[in-house]
Amino acid sequence: QVQLVESGGGLVQAGGSLRLSCAASGRTFSRYTMGWFRQAPGKERELVARISWNGGSTYYADSVKGRFTISRDNAKNAVYLQLNSLRPEDTAVYYCAAGLLPRNLGPDYGMDYWGKGNLVTVSS
Repeated sequence: QVQLVESGGGLVQAGGSLRLSCAASGRTFSRYTMGWFRQAPGKERELVARISWNGGSTYYADSVKGRFTISRDNAKNAVYLQLNSLRPEDTAVYYCAAGLLPRNLGPDYGMDYWGKGNLVTVSS
Protein backbone atom coordinates (compact mmCIF):
# COMPACT_ATOMS: atom_id res chain seq x y z
CA GLN A 1 0.00 0.00 0.00
CA VAL A 2 1.28 3.45 -0.93
CA GLN A 3 -0.26 6.73 0.20
CA LEU A 4 0.58 9.89 -1.71
CA VAL A 5 0.23 13.52 -0.64
CA GLU A 6 0.93 16.37 -3.04
CA SER A 7 2.00 19.88 -2.07
CA GLY A 8 3.40 23.03 -3.66
CA GLY A 9 0.55 24.15 -5.87
CA GLY A 10 -0.89 27.64 -5.95
CA LEU A 11 -1.38 30.75 -8.04
CA VAL A 12 1.40 31.98 -10.29
CA GLN A 13 1.68 34.43 -13.17
CA ALA A 14 2.39 33.28 -16.69
CA GLY A 15 6.10 32.74 -17.16
CA GLY A 16 6.59 31.88 -13.51
CA SER A 17 7.67 28.68 -11.80
CA LEU A 18 6.41 26.26 -9.19
CA ARG A 19 7.74 23.09 -7.66
CA LEU A 20 5.31 20.33 -6.80
CA SER A 21 6.24 17.70 -4.25
CA CYS A 22 4.70 14.32 -3.56
CA ALA A 23 5.40 12.56 -0.29
CA ALA A 24 4.86 8.82 -0.26
CA SER A 25 4.34 6.44 2.61
CA GLY A 26 5.26 2.77 2.50
CA ARG A 27 8.48 0.83 2.41
CA THR A 28 8.08 -0.21 -1.24
CA PHE A 29 8.16 3.28 -2.79
CA SER A 30 11.37 2.61 -4.69
CA ARG A 31 9.70 -0.25 -6.60
CA TYR A 32 7.19 2.03 -8.27
CA THR A 33 7.23 4.10 -11.40
CA MET A 34 5.98 7.54 -10.40
CA GLY A 35 3.99 9.93 -12.49
CA TRP A 36 2.46 13.37 -12.49
CA PHE A 37 -0.91 13.85 -14.14
CA ARG A 38 -3.23 16.80 -14.51
CA GLN A 39 -6.87 17.45 -15.14
CA ALA A 40 -8.18 20.80 -16.28
CA PRO A 41 -11.85 21.76 -15.92
CA GLY A 42 -13.96 19.99 -18.50
CA LYS A 43 -11.03 17.93 -19.78
CA GLU A 44 -9.83 14.38 -19.30
CA ARG A 45 -6.92 13.58 -17.04
CA GLU A 46 -3.64 13.53 -18.93
CA LEU A 47 -0.16 12.21 -18.29
CA VAL A 48 2.33 15.03 -17.74
CA ALA A 49 5.54 13.25 -16.77
CA ARG A 50 6.71 9.88 -15.54
CA ILE A 51 9.91 8.57 -13.97
CA SER A 52 11.12 5.01 -13.58
CA TRP A 53 11.81 3.35 -10.24
CA ASN A 54 15.48 4.36 -10.21
CA GLY A 55 15.14 7.66 -12.04
CA GLY A 56 16.95 6.30 -15.05
CA SER A 57 14.13 6.86 -17.49
CA THR A 58 11.71 9.74 -17.86
CA TYR A 59 8.79 10.57 -20.12
CA TYR A 60 7.19 13.93 -20.81
CA ALA A 61 4.08 14.97 -22.64
CA ASP A 62 4.90 17.06 -25.70
CA SER A 63 3.09 20.02 -24.19
CA VAL A 64 5.54 20.26 -21.26
CA LYS A 65 8.84 19.12 -22.77
CA GLY A 66 11.61 21.59 -22.04
CA ARG A 67 9.53 23.35 -19.37
CA PHE A 68 8.81 20.70 -16.72
CA THR A 69 11.25 18.36 -14.98
CA ILE A 70 10.37 15.28 -12.96
CA SER A 71 12.74 13.88 -10.35
CA ARG A 72 12.63 11.54 -7.37
CA ASP A 73 14.50 10.88 -4.15
CA ASN A 74 13.96 7.29 -3.03
CA ALA A 75 15.76 7.91 0.24
CA LYS A 76 13.10 10.49 1.10
CA ASN A 77 10.16 8.65 -0.50
CA ALA A 78 9.46 11.70 -2.62
CA VAL A 79 8.91 12.72 -6.21
CA TYR A 80 8.99 16.23 -7.58
CA LEU A 81 7.81 18.19 -10.58
CA GLN A 82 9.53 21.47 -11.41
CA LEU A 83 7.26 23.64 -13.54
CA ASN A 84 8.93 26.47 -15.42
CA SER A 85 7.71 28.93 -18.03
CA LEU A 86 4.16 28.31 -16.93
CA ARG A 87 1.28 29.12 -19.25
CA PRO A 88 -2.41 29.70 -18.53
CA GLU A 89 -3.16 26.39 -20.26
CA ASP A 90 -1.14 24.62 -17.55
CA THR A 91 -3.89 25.47 -15.09
CA ALA A 92 -5.20 22.19 -13.67
CA VAL A 93 -5.33 19.93 -10.66
CA TYR A 94 -2.06 18.03 -10.59
CA TYR A 95 -1.98 14.47 -9.27
CA CYS A 96 0.87 12.29 -8.18
CA ALA A 97 0.53 8.56 -8.85
CA ALA A 98 2.47 5.32 -8.40
CA GLY A 99 2.34 2.20 -10.50
CA LEU A 100 4.20 -1.03 -11.20
CA LEU A 101 3.04 -1.44 -14.82
CA PRO A 102 2.52 2.04 -16.25
CA ARG A 103 0.83 2.65 -19.60
CA ASN A 104 0.47 5.69 -21.81
CA LEU A 105 -3.31 5.28 -22.04
CA GLY A 106 -5.94 6.59 -19.64
CA PRO A 107 -7.99 6.75 -17.68
CA ASP A 108 -5.73 5.19 -15.08
CA TYR A 109 -2.51 4.90 -17.12
CA GLY A 110 -1.70 1.69 -15.27
CA MET A 111 -1.13 3.52 -12.00
CA ASP A 112 -2.13 1.78 -8.79
CA TYR A 113 -2.18 4.61 -6.27
CA TRP A 114 -3.19 8.25 -6.57
CA GLY A 115 -2.90 11.34 -4.46
CA LYS A 116 -5.83 13.69 -3.93
CA GLY A 117 -4.45 16.38 -6.19
CA ASN A 118 -3.12 19.90 -5.88
CA LEU A 119 -4.41 22.92 -7.80
CA VAL A 120 -2.07 24.96 -9.98
CA THR A 121 -3.52 28.19 -11.38
CA VAL A 122 -1.59 30.23 -13.93
CA SER A 123 -2.85 33.74 -14.54
CA SER A 124 -2.28 35.60 -17.79
